Amino acid sequence: MHAATFAAVFAALYVAHSVGDHWVQSSCQAADKGKPGWTGRLADTRHVAGLTVTKLVVLLPVALLLDLHLTVAGLLAGLGMDAVTHWWADRRTTLAWLAKVTGKAEFYGLGTPSHPAHPVTSAGTPAAHLGTGAYALDQSFHHVWLLVAALIIATV
Repeated sequence: MHAATFAAVFAALYVAHSVGDHWVQSSCQAADKGKPGWTGRLADTRHVAGLTVTKLVVLLPVALLLDLHLTVAGLLAGLGMDAVTHWWADRRTTLAWLAKVTGKAEFYGLGTPSHPAHPVTSAGTPAAHLGTGAYALDQSFHHVWLLVAALIIATV
């Protein structure tokens, strides 16, 4: 039963993460969460609070409709750990540091003017593109922690 519960919880968290990170997060939160000092910390906190509420709003109906047996302790531990790791990564300098110490600094800069192979048009001007290396590393970091959160929620 744990496997089915884990699969349902992970699917719900994954969808809720995407919605919360892209639809619920405000433009101001996205722009400010990486700023130094309290401006960045508070914007990141507001973003993660909205994201966590989104995850609960998606997960609770899934749990009720599928008759998943989740505990309050599991929910608090899993969503709490997910919130803390999400907040940490979204401060940006922290994830940039992690990319550097793991040898991914060049990939982190992919798609930005700082990267030696940044996308340009035939006229040499910046080209539109979808995402950056920083965004890909950010999302994959969050996905790992969604997996851990789902394991905690399903088994605690």
